[in-house]
Amino acid sequence: MTDRLRIALAQMNQRVGDLEGNAAAMLDMRRKAKDADLLLCPELQLVGYPPEDLVLKPEFVRRVHECTDQLVAATAEPGPAMLIGTITNEGGQNFNTMLLADGGRVIGRTFKHELPNYGTFDEKRIFTPGPLPEPIVWRGIRLGVPVCEDMWLEPVCAHLAELGAELFLVPHGSPFELDKNQTRERLGRARTTSTGLPLVFLNRVGGQDELAFDGSSFVMHPDGEIVVQMADWDEAFLVTEWARGADGWRCETRFDHELDAFPADVYRAMMVAIRDYVGRNGFPGVILGLSGGIDSALSAAVAVDALGADKVWGVMLPSKYTSPESLEDARECAKLLGCRHDAISIAPGVDAVDEMLPQLSGLAAENVQARLRMVTLMALSNAGGQMLLTTGNKSEMSVGYATLYGDMAGGYSVLKDAYKTTVFALSRWRNASKPEGALGPDGPVMPARVITKPPTAELRPGQKDEDSLPPYSVLDRILEGLVDKEMSVNEVAIATGEEVALVADIETKLLKAEYKRRQAPPGVKIGTRNFGRDRRYPISNFFHTGPTVKLPR
Repeated sequence: MTDRLRIALAQMNQRVGDLEGNAAAMLDMRRKAKDADLLLCPELQLVGYPPEDLVLKPEFVRRVHECTDQLVAATAEPGPAMLIGTITNEGGQNFNTMLLADGGRVIGRTFKHELPNYGTFDEKRIFTPGPLPEPIVWRGIRLGVPVCEDMWLEPVCAHLAELGAELFLVPHGSPFELDKNQTRERLGRARTTSTGLPLVFLNRVGGQDELAFDGSSFVMHPDGEIVVQMADWDEAFLVTEWARGADGWRCETRFDHELDAFPADVYRAMMVAIRDYVGRNGFPGVILGLSGGIDSALSAAVAVDALGADKVWGVMLPSKYTSPESLEDARECAKLLGCRHDAISIAPGVDAVDEMLPQLSGLAAENVQARLRMVTLMALSNAGGQMLLTTGNKSEMSVGYATLYGDMAGGYSVLKDAYKTTVFALSRWRNASKPEGALGPDGPVMPARVITKPPTAELRPGQKDEDSLPPYSVLDRILEGLVDKEMSVNEVAIATGEEVALVADIETKLLKAEYKRRQAPPGVKIGTRNFGRDRRYPISNFFHTGPTVKLPR
């Protein structure tokens, strides 16, 4: 039995399905941790999280087993034991597993017991829940290894403590969302204070499709004090020193990192998500319509900060309704960011469609402009290989204030889960601050006028967004109630002080736009209910929460 322990914490990125690459990265970390006793990596580090329906593919699971065996065998070489996040198939059932490997063999294992099945998570679809786990006995220490959700609910940690666990090592695949760190700390504190045991929360970093993982790993003592706070957003490695005393195991290492607060955290999530999405899908860069408006300006800024100015191409696509101010603002945005800028008029295309379809007027004629812009951008994307970046925000997508096969087209949307008021907050913040790790300029990234002028699609003379929508400060509060909090029309009206008729109209627009959102590109999740994995509504839907009509007797 030992009274000293060195635990290496590897806060790592992952590539879903890249078994060989993930395994190689873990072995690199093991070499880096050569003087430690134990290396802890995040949940499903070998596989990548979330693996989704890859787990249902037998050949995938077979290769996971092969790679796991190779990792276990590698621990016969000098170096620390490893807690390996992998998949185990037994009796035709797949388990989310943590294996403890040492000396070339498996010492113990834990199957994840609590499988999250809400929001972005659907683990019950692909995994079988394991039994309540027992501590893993290693070198005379009883290690409790709850896996992610096993910490978020009480039973697993309580059970492990009752069976004599001495500390909790908790690997996570916990994606970012607003205020998530406070939730993690609160739940970690509930487990430590109720069991009297210290806890290690180890999370992954990086982007995976619509998810951004922020890391933010920590070590917490039984009294709820955080004694180690690792970085957010970046890979990190730390060897922690532990000692066993009369009151059990305590971490002697002290390390503190200040985590990003709003809106810096949201901006960093957007950067991480687009960086990994573009890079991992093999695009040489991105192209976007740079209109002189705030949404495209912010999208371009995030892209430049994440990818570098040389990988971002802004194209202004003016029509006869485009103002000189918008032309100037688009040029200035590109100049401030240092990215390529071109202007291509869509007027000849509009004239051609007018000749083809002279009967078009009103909204149908307006939408031709938006669709011609996307035809142009997609043609440039096809020619150069850059991914088309969509620039719409969550407020517009909520109420259908976007053109299908027009401004909705593209491969990824960094603002998909950002309400318009959040867009304003992010733009003001980025003009005054530069996020850590950003590749863009130190100073402002857009002219002040882009932030202060009334938003407009410029599809007809004198058009303003508020011609069709309430002010965004009002709209977003209503949408937060209807979408994020799933409140009824009456509940939202009471909470916001707005008229029931207005809230009911917004709900109607929200429900009618579902068919559009189903065809929208993916985008990074930042809130509690993003459109996509979090919120799955039927397209054909006859239920609403507004004033109802009484059925005839």
